[in-house]
Amino acid sequence: MIKSKLLLYSLLIFSFLSTGNIACAQDEKQLTGRWDLTVDMDGKQAPSWLEVKLSGMKTLVGYYVAHNGSARPIAKVNYDNGEVSFAIPPQWDNADQDMIFNGQLKGGKLSGTITQSTGEKHSFTGVKAPLLVREKAPKWGKTIELFNGKNLDGWHVDGAKNQWEVIDGILTSNSAGSNLISDQKFEDFKLSAEFRYPKGSNSGIYLRGRYEVQIEDNPGTPPSSIYFGGVYGFLTPNEMVAKSAGEWQTYEITLIGRRVTIIANGKAIITDQIIPGITGGAIDSNEGEAGPIMIQGDHGAVEFRKFEITPAK
Repeated sequence: MIKSKLLLYSLLIFSFLSTGNIACAQDEKQLTGRWDLTVDMDGKQAPSWLEVKLSGMKTLVGYYVAHNGSARPIAKVNYDNGEVSFAIPPQWDNADQDMIFNGQLKGGKLSGTITQSTGEKHSFTGVKAPLLVREKAPKWGKTIELFNGKNLDGWHVDGAKNQWEVIDGILTSNSAGSNLISDQKFEDFKLSAEFRYPKGSNSGIYLRGRYEVQIEDNPGTPPSSIYFGGVYGFLTPNEMVAKSAGEWQTYEITLIGRRVTIIANGKAIITDQIIPGITGGAIDSNEGEAGPIMIQGDHGAVEFRKFEITPAK
């Protein structure tokens, strides 16, 4: 009788532990993946992004993109009974403290508080990022000249200072100021641009306003995701093809769902690669929606003499 009771207790305990482990594993599975976050920064809605994945048997790791900067690795994501937390060192903040992320996973959504390296606290909400898989190859529509060579019709800026002007048929930003955003929004498209910049300058083109293709004076340096032709912080070109400052250069960019191909100065440098998530400086984190084209104007001087787009039908 005693042996039978002990066996029964053992089976009950094993069943309880097994059920708990399965529930925990299922809960972790809900957390793993990519998240589009929206952060309330003193009344202003700022985009952010998080990826959580399993490393080995039980350790959760990830990547995080703040409202600015590039994707940063997370050495360990702590997760227990719906509570999510991690810490990462500062990137562009002039501070010595780690950024602290504290969140709760409930009903398939994330919410919580981010304590910046500077000590400021901001609340956030998050939803799982869409896969953006396209079942069929796109059919292309008519090409649109986003820059008409005459004026800024079809564009607007995101700040008080509008340093953009058209000089002798060239779209020009001679100093740091506002970003330039197209009035029209797009889903899948082919984009063609011709641009140049002075020595040491830095700009970028944001696809759907969310994924920056870097423009920077980097000739002769090894390729990097944060240099010329890279999808900022995520995708590294297979070679550095930047010309010298002051020369006209070209991008031919195709974006279908998350898949991007970039031909720079006539060479394919990124071919049909998946963009994991938004890059720093994005207009929002609503990845499932159409978005504008944004030209970065808050860093350095840049000029464009051609900017056209062929949207998918």
